[in-house]
Amino acid sequence: MAIILLLFFILNGVDGTHIVGGRDAAPHSRPYMASLQLRGQHICGGLLIREDFVLTAAHCRLRQAYTVVLGVDSLTGDEPTQQVFTAARNIPHPNYDGHGNDIMLLKLNASAQLTEEVQLIALKRDRLGRRGSCITAGWGDIGDNRTLPNTLQEVNVTLLSQRTCRRRWRGVPIIRTMVCGTGSRVPQGFCSGDSGGPLVCDGEAAGVVSFSGRRCGNPRTPDVYTRISSFTDWISSVLNSNSTNESSYD
Repeated sequence: MAIILLLFFILNGVDGTHIVGGRDAAPHSRPYMASLQLRGQHICGGLLIREDFVLTAAHCRLRQAYTVVLGVDSLTGDEPTQQVFTAARNIPHPNYDGHGNDIMLLKLNASAQLTEEVQLIALKRDRLGRRGSCITAGWGDIGDNRTLPNTLQEVNVTLLSQRTCRRRWRGVPIIRTMVCGTGSRVPQGFCSGDSGGPLVCDGEAAGVVSFSGRRCGNPRTPDVYTRISSFTDWISSVLNSNSTNESSYD
């Protein structure tokens, strides 16, 4: 029943892909942000963790290769700071089951040049304290009505205990490799188009946008992120086994 509910949420366009109730991010203040695009349309977010690797959500996987855009604030113009790549390989977690382990690595066809506008973000490996300062960011829907932003959006996130999150989700399995959060007001949170984007706490990437409820920013169904610290060994293994760029697409 829980998986059926999750599929219902995703098929109805609430897979965690945009931000409602947020604000414009300061230009290029999130230089690790990546826009995953198909035929020029933004589909998912991601974060640059190595010059040739972007971290995103496994449910963002497509059979076609993404165009990966780095170094931009707006997706509507050709900013001189942008760098554009192709996702040469997508590597979802081997235990992704449509719900848990919703995390994926994209290997770029070339290495990004690190500049003021294109930077790596460190992964949070230690325990995530509930009192940390967290945000999420993305280019997804800002009104839960297919309204896209002109520039990158961000919103503050209040973390919830797993006990509180499980109680609010009522039957949807919230497991230890997930972390939940809400905005400080209603509606406020991520929405369609923000999938794969980061939960950043104290300057480090702590989570990857995974799923939310039928209505974006509704605290009755808190936003759910994949907990990055649960997957650092897997991430390190993939990075260590992919030390050179490859051009084939899987």
